[in-house]
Order: sequence, then structure tokens, then C-alpha cells
Amino acid sequence: MLSIAGVAGLPEIASGDDLAALIHDLPAGELGPISSGDVVVVTSKIVSKAEGRMIDLADVEPSAFAVRWSASWEKDPRVVEVVLQESRRIVRQIGPVLITETHHGFVCANSGVDQSSSGAHDRVVVLPVDPDASARRIRAGFATAGLDVAVIVSDTFGRPWREGQTDVAIGLAGIHPMV
Repeated sequence: MLSIAGVAGLPEIASGDDLAALIHDLPAGELGPISSGDVVVVTSKIVSKAEGRMIDLADVEPSAFAVRWSASWEKDPRVVEVVLQESRRIVRQIGPVLITETHHGFVCANSGVDQSSSGAHDRVVVLPVDPDASARRIRAGFATAGLDVAVIVSDTFGRPWREGQTDVAIGLAGIHPMV
């Protein structure tokens, strides 16, 4: 039987926060406390925030390409520059969206750069450097509490040339991925 429950009550995540401890210390949810054998799915945004993967746009110097492209689409050239820095290559430009391949090999909109819930107006959140290592660290944190859980780091991706969004596992530990 598969049961899914959200975790309520997490505070605003800051750089250096121990996600496993924060999640473990929450009151038991609708399915009870987290137990060995569970799979804990953590969004990449809070993993990135805990790992300090936030960029203040005041510190970004946009390239000539970023300035030209952003002017055509009324985008902030500093955000475009971060998207370019987080990408291995541009797969396609569709209107105001850059479909890119990240350094991890993910193909997604704007290199996974996220401006929402960053904690400040002129700040963006970028994907974890190594999402599998992030999942291993979180799993190890649960192990110190005596729990053997699998951890999945997820991110919401639009699929290029398709409508809608879906969550994608970008990192994992303690569980074998499907091919």
C-alpha cells in the first residue's frame, strides 16, 4: 500500500539548516512519524537554500548576450546571466524562456533558476551542485536519528514542447532509480 502525506510546519529554510533534523523534529503528520522504510521527498528549492545556493542579483554582471536577449523579452539581464551560468548549453529559445541543459544534464526551463520564495526580492535560487550528494547527506542525517529512510530530491519541471508541469527526481539516496 502506498500512502503519501505532506510535511507541514517547516520554517523558512536558511543556509546551513539541517533538513533531516528539521523534518524529523516536526510533530507527527497525518500518517504518523517518519519511520524506517519511508521515502522522504524533499524539494530542490529547500535543499538549495539549506546549501546556500542563492545568488543575490546585485552581485551579477550580465554578459552582452544576456543584455541583448533580455531586452527583447523584458527580462532582468542578471537573471538571464545566472540561467546561462547554470547551463551547459541552450537547447532552444522559446519566447521568453530558455530551454537549457544544466551542468547536471537536466533539460529544463531557465536552468532550474527560481525567483519565487528566495527570501529576497533580488535573489534567485539555483539547483544543488550535486543532488545525489544532497540526498545522501539528508539520508545520513536521518540515520543519526536511527531512521533508515530513502531520500529523493525533486524539482518541478515543465517538459519542453509539452503543456503542464511534473515533479522529477533529480537526486536520490537509499532507493534504486527506475530506468
